[in-house]
Amino acid sequence: MKEVAYGDVAGLVGQEIGVSDWVEVSQERVNQFAEATGDHQWIHVDVERATREIGGPIAHGYLTLSLIPLLGAGILRVTGVTRGINYGCDKVRFTGMVRVGKRVRMRQKLLSVEAKAGGLQMKNECTIEIEGEDRPACVAETISIIYGT
Repeated sequence: MKEVAYGDVAGLVGQEIGVSDWVEVSQERVNQFAEATGDHQWIHVDVERATREIGGPIAHGYLTLSLIPLLGAGILRVTGVTRGINYGCDKVRFTGMVRVGKRVRMRQKLLSVEAKAGGLQMKNECTIEIEGEDRPACVAETISIIYGT
């Protein structure tokens, strides 16, 4: 994990910050996401039908996107921060299916840092990779704001 002080975070702009550990996308995780969101489409939760018709169940695209905080937690620690908020996304693309049982990880690059609302607005390119596959599952430009002490 990379560590940087709040006042020095802008020095990382343009750099790949790091790569997370692998995380398995289990059927239990998919089912929990379906319950939380109300998205019970058979391609995600009906294991028998999905296996028969498409080779196995796949994770929701938005489940993949929602893993960004979990995956990012092990990449960068900014010291001197009192809180952080999600501000939004400029671009999100789901470029590959995550089959249940596969592992994913995230590669993070800091695209920009600018003063905003009394804090620092950070834009990151987050690429979620699927173990053993060439094509990533998701590429997203996420925006957050962190506030220093």
